[in-house]
Amino acid sequence: MMPSLLSPPSQVSATDWGQAETMYILYEVLFKVHKLWMAEDCWIQAKFYLGLQQDEDLQDGEPSCFSILVGHGQSHTFSVEMTSDLAVWEKSFQRAVFMEAQRVGSKTYMCSSQGKVLCLTIDFGSGFTCSESSSKKILWRYKFSQLKGSSDDGKTRVKLLFKNAENKQIEMKELEFSNLTAVLHCIHSFISSKVASVDPVFVNSQSISGKYMM
Repeated sequence: MMPSLLSPPSQVSATDWGQAETMYILYEVLFKVHKLWMAEDCWIQAKFYLGLQQDEDLQDGEPSCFSILVGHGQSHTFSVEMTSDLAVWEKSFQRAVFMEAQRVGSKTYMCSSQGKVLCLTIDFGSGFTCSESSSKKILWRYKFSQLKGSSDDGKTRVKLLFKNAENKQIEMKELEFSNLTAVLHCIHSFISSKVASVDPVFVNSQSISGKYMM
């Protein structure tokens, strides 16, 4: 017998996640909100993220949307009906990235500089470490707080500006990656998570007893 066209979809199970059409590494994805709020609404949203305002106090307006940027200019856009939904999605994504960065601890990417094959490690605890791919010799190391700026060509090359802890001079490191977008997103995720880890308000909001923990 043909199933009814009005029947609801089958219940999603854990095995469905392993059969997804496409999967992305969470800390290599950038979450972008496509919703502009007025100044008063921005203040409400800020208080919501800090846990100072309940979600039911948010004002729902016109439909909003967000996108996830996954690299090489690719993105997926999703829409939500209410502003409060958008806030919950963003907060949930931030929490998930924070937890994943802590769980993974570090990520190493192959790169090159001046014809040499190198490895750049982004570590949640120590920051940036660049070493030779073959000998594993460490060439330089900086904390996240020493990163003062960056620029890239949108293709393969990135320039990272670090402040030397001893002489206070700015030092530039230019690296080339085959997967530059993923690297930049990873750096953003790890630094954001590191900053959040020292924010007591954010840390307390991640308690298992918190309202949005699932």
